[in-house]
Amino acid sequence: MQEASKKEAKRIGIGMVAGLILGLVLYYTNTGVVFDYIKPIGDIFISLLKMIIIPLVFSSIFMSMYHLGTPESLGTMGTRAVGYYFVTTAIAVLWGIIFVNLINPGIGADLGTAGLSGLDATKQSMVNANSSGFSALFKAVKDVVMGAVPSNPVNAMAEGNILQVIVFAILFGMVALYLPKDSEPVVKVIGGVEKMSLFLTHGIMKFAPIGIFVLMSGVLAKSGFTAIQSLAKYMITVILGLLFHGGFLLVIACWRSKKSPVFVLKAIGPAIITAFSTASSAATLPITMANVEENMGVRKDTAKFVLPLGATINMDGTALYESVAAIFIAQAYGIDLSINQQLIIFLTASLAAIGAAAIPGAGLITMSIVLSAVGLPIEGIGLILAVDRVLDMFRTAVNVFGDSVGTIVVDSLLSSEDIKDETRT
Repeated sequence: MQEASKKEAKRIGIGMVAGLILGLVLYYTNTGVVFDYIKPIGDIFISLLKMIIIPLVFSSIFMSMYHLGTPESLGTMGTRAVGYYFVTTAIAVLWGIIFVNLINPGIGADLGTAGLSGLDATKQSMVNANSSGFSALFKAVKDVVMGAVPSNPVNAMAEGNILQVIVFAILFGMVALYLPKDSEPVVKVIGGVEKMSLFLTHGIMKFAPIGIFVLMSGVLAKSGFTAIQSLAKYMITVILGLLFHGGFLLVIACWRSKKSPVFVLKAIGPAIITAFSTASSAATLPITMANVEENMGVRKDTAKFVLPLGATINMDGTALYESVAAIFIAQAYGIDLSINQQLIIFLTASLAAIGAAAIPGAGLITMSIVLSAVGLPIEGIGLILAVDRVLDMFRTAVNVFGDSVGTIVVDSLLSSEDIKDETRT
């Protein structure tokens, strides 16, 4: 690992710890209003990261397609990447279901009725309506497929719809494979955009320690540990599940990269810390790409294709969180979910996570799909709102780590013939 990367990870870590300390000081001295004066710094950092996402993702995916050499190479890489992401997402949901059934955080929970309208007879009947589960499942699949194809690629870029941008970039890049001579001027322009985007990313990263310091202080400056205390058992269940899955992913990363756990964690550390601080895998994407390429030695064309894809469809942490939250809500209502209903949660959480936007709080939006799948009241989301921002940080860190590990695995499975050397300009 490069010495500069070690220093970068150390500075980011210091910024995170210092932010946590400041946040607690502001909260317990009743001076949380002070945070309002430094909040714009954190907002600017997030905006800078988001600013570079679309040009970086589009140019990276396009150039990756161009350098693959043949459409068959795309098929090989794409199949392995999507297959790996689907399997690990399903495993994450399984861990969540196991942990929540072992710990039972919702049984006997006294959380009041904040955010709830109560479970009336109508909603109780919904719980037993198995048909609603398959209806929600079909809707989840349909929304993912239909939402992936852009009707207007320019509009998709303007709105930051990363999945649609990826699909357009793949198709546009494939055209360049078939028309190499005609596409040469366009390739030069997009190649220049890619290099400029990467250069700008490194510049933004110099601002990361300060941005993360402000973001972390804001997490605790307003609420401290108050919300955490009432939902401690639920939070412990989610975090234990995420840590367990993270350990599972670490074993895979060490196995495929033939590196030690310490090496892997240090190499991807800046991306994990940034994801934890920003709660956005999309905003972290430029940093994740730099880490896996420069620190883990992943081939650039693999990283440029697999990572943006993973940041869009691979949400291990979100999927695990949604399975735990759904069963927790059922337990808090005093509802015993059958094996069939938990199977529906398993399927729906896996699919809903794929459609989750890579932005803060998106898990709450897809949570409604999972709850509807087994007829649980959507109002139950109100039970977990108080600690969602904190858990969002943990699950996003696992999402990004999962993306990184997936890229390492796919790269290790590809031979040098599968990826054409970057000789085209």
